[in-house]
Amino acid sequence: MAAIAWSRLFSIVSKHNRRFFSDIAANPHREPIISSSSILSNQAPPPPPSSNPPPPSDSSPPPPSSTGAEKTSRSFLMYTLAAALTGGVAAAGYATRAYSLDEVDEKTKALRASANYTVGDDASALDKFQAFLYAAAMTVPAKLVELYLDLRRMSEEHVRGFTEPSSDKLLPDLHPMEQHVFTLVLDLNETLIYSDWKNEGFDSELAHMLMTFLSLSLLGEKHAQRDRGWRTFKRPGVDAFLEHMAQFYEIVVYSDQLNMYVDPVVERLDPKHCIRYKLSRGATRYQGGKHYRDLSKLNRDPAKILYVSGHALESSLQPENGVPIKPWKLEEDDTALVDLIPFLEYVARHRPADIRPVLASYQGHDIAKEFIERSKDYQSKLYDFQSKWDNLIIIFLDSHIEFMKLGMATRQANARAETARSFLAALR
Repeated sequence: MAAIAWSRLFSIVSKHNRRFFSDIAANPHREPIISSSSILSNQAPPPPPSSNPPPPSDSSPPPPSSTGAEKTSRSFLMYTLAAALTGGVAAAGYATRAYSLDEVDEKTKALRASANYTVGDDASALDKFQAFLYAAAMTVPAKLVELYLDLRRMSEEHVRGFTEPSSDKLLPDLHPMEQHVFTLVLDLNETLIYSDWKNEGFDSELAHMLMTFLSLSLLGEKHAQRDRGWRTFKRPGVDAFLEHMAQFYEIVVYSDQLNMYVDPVVERLDPKHCIRYKLSRGATRYQGGKHYRDLSKLNRDPAKILYVSGHALESSLQPENGVPIKPWKLEEDDTALVDLIPFLEYVARHRPADIRPVLASYQGHDIAKEFIERSKDYQSKLYDFQSKWDNLIIIFLDSHIEFMKLGMATRQANARAETARSFLAALR
């Protein structure tokens, strides 16, 4: 029965399909037949190949456009991030300028500790949840502060390598037999020498009048014929000054110039090797755009250091050790170095326990001239005292002589009286 039903259903479907296909075959779409020659003659030549891809057809669907709400939220997010970044940079810049690294570290301890905020085990679930939210909110600022401290510490250590002196002990230890010797630190430019840039023909007569002409090793022997270059002149009296001071002091040249300049100049300046040590820019401290001499790094007793310079108070971190001298700029009649010899020799011979109070007493005065005036005043007072003392001695001697004369007269009178008494006794 089932087989009969399936066979009838298959026959009905087959008839329906044959009817559909027969209709298409019975009524085909007819087109006129065109010869191949006419097709080739009427066909346009193909266009040349183009490297540019064909533009997209107008029928392609346009990309979906962003809505106004999405644009607003995106702009707000960008402005918020830019404002946060600007505020962070401004805060870091202010902290770097206004506070030292240790001060920032001390002030941000509480902020960094808040990232590890916890409550006790006996706290309620709400308190634990609030503590968790607080610690999570403070984690990012705390990490940013730690990152700032690490970066600043690294940068300061890197900068310190260029700004600090090359060593904490710029000079070797002093010999035990020379512990009593004072150290005389001398600046170079405008103190012992003067250098300037020569741009015109050089006047040889001027060089003769200004003592000895020094040239760097790069200038060679024909410095007088050069049209341009560095000229270096010795200050009048520098040779006698170095030779005399070398008998009393340990002499050190401390300059803010590069060693490639200092070394050849000192070699020509001091052929007798009166200068024991020479220090250049690498031994200075760079601070505020200027190179300063740091006398505390010399490995010497600060109470026994004298720093002689034309800019002693401005170029040293220890101005209390400074001995200011007039800066020399090619004056022909300059005698500043020679005038300073008596004061330095007096200090070396008398060896005060601390030179700094002595130098403080000369503050605001020309030390060489003031020392001469004080010496004259001291000699005058000493002369007056000596005169008074001599007068006292003379008075004492005169009194003693008178007393002795009176004593001799008394003894003579007593002797005569005794003789008279003896004579009278004999007569009785």
